[in-house]
Amino acid sequence: MVSDRAVPDWLNKGDNAWQMIASTLIGIQSMPGLVVLYGSIVKKKWAVNSAFMALYSFASSLIIWVLLGFRMAFGERLLPFWGKAGPALSEDYLIRRAIIPSTAHYYHNGTVETPTVEPFYPQAALVLFHFMYAAITLILLAGSVLGRMNIKAWMVFSPLWLLFSYTVGAFSMWGGGFLYHWGVIDYSGGYVIHLSSGIAGFTAAYWVGPRIKSDRERFSPNNVLLMIVGAGLLWLGWSGFNGGAPYAANIIAPIAVLNTHICAATSLLMWTCLDVVFFSKPSVIGAIQGMMTGLVCITPAAGLVHSWAAVVMGLFSGSIPWFTMMILHKKSSLLQKVDDTLAVFHTHAVAGLLGGILTGILAHPQLASVILPVSGTMGFAYGGGFTQVYKQIIGALFIVAWNIFATTAILIAIGWFIPLRMPDDQLMIGDDAAHGEEAYALWGDGEKFDVMRHETIPHASRGNDDAQVQLNNIAARGVTIQL
Repeated sequence: MVSDRAVPDWLNKGDNAWQMIASTLIGIQSMPGLVVLYGSIVKKKWAVNSAFMALYSFASSLIIWVLLGFRMAFGERLLPFWGKAGPALSEDYLIRRAIIPSTAHYYHNGTVETPTVEPFYPQAALVLFHFMYAAITLILLAGSVLGRMNIKAWMVFSPLWLLFSYTVGAFSMWGGGFLYHWGVIDYSGGYVIHLSSGIAGFTAAYWVGPRIKSDRERFSPNNVLLMIVGAGLLWLGWSGFNGGAPYAANIIAPIAVLNTHICAATSLLMWTCLDVVFFSKPSVIGAIQGMMTGLVCITPAAGLVHSWAAVVMGLFSGSIPWFTMMILHKKSSLLQKVDDTLAVFHTHAVAGLLGGILTGILAHPQLASVILPVSGTMGFAYGGGFTQVYKQIIGALFIVAWNIFATTAILIAIGWFIPLRMPDDQLMIGDDAAHGEEAYALWGDGEKFDVMRHETIPHASRGNDDAQVQLNNIAARGVTIQL
């Protein structure tokens, strides 16, 4: 028989189960999704380093999150944009009913307009769910500095950025900060996660410096099929990313999941069509970029818009980031100067900002009333005027400004003690210089195939002709593979 302590009256088993599943799906996006994607989308010599940066960020984020980060983002208010730091480790804290204490919203006369957010499951489920958001934000940021950032500098940067940049955006927008109470909409991270990672990544790329010339000129994926596998895990995992944002298995969750996939599919097709029209052939990398921009664009709006609006957002997310990446990037001296390895600025900052503004236009009042703290919230398309669009723009400007400031300050401070960029001689080598390891145990790095080392020479008694045939067969297995 289950005790009342194990199943208290406030516990909703369905909500609890869904929140744990959603957390796991987001975790799969990072581990192994982005680990596989990063390890395969870069040149062979950077496969280990790129995958390890994602792996390290996931692990370090968890420790920092439970020690200080969660309560800075979702705890009691310290400042209008920051919560009070504290651990999320004790049994009493983790098994009690989940609560985000600063989210009670009041009318001007002091009466409660929207009560405090209190999901029907333990605090541990909320800590875990938002850790997954925090971890993937850092990993997305890493995509801007792959192929040259000193791994030791990255190991210091990751926890500091989580504490001093991510928690500010999370508290301001979700944890009961000033943007939350003002009514800026960010359903599940278009600003907090994607705009933040895109701007912070671009800023980090500026301070770290560019890759070596040979890598900037040619940075082909080392395994296209694995790249598709990683992208597929990322797409599928977005069901938890957007489906878990309402903190319940309610009517908003399936709408959000459906809209997520509609927008991603539309965006992928739009991007692919543009590639065919302008470059005469579809690109696999382009399709993945289009998928990504669609997923990012719908994120701030996923549970708040009709599915036809998700199609509209997909058309925009498959075309506007395509234009900024393929056309504007080549004409802008700033974008040319900053070496954003995986174009995170375009796929996350541009797409996240686009999604946020479109949310201000397309947010449906009935859907918004279910989960947003400010009553009467609606998009321009439903008679809300430009008020919500204006709020979305101001919210985006705050996220952009804070991430530029915090990322710059952290990297300058680290740079006093640890070089941010690997030396050029190590950049020529890659993984072996950074880790003493390589991704593939294949011939092709200048190593000559030695018959004597790999197989015993046949005895002369078998006949000279037979011996020569066997030697030829052995040598045939030593074909050089250029990766």
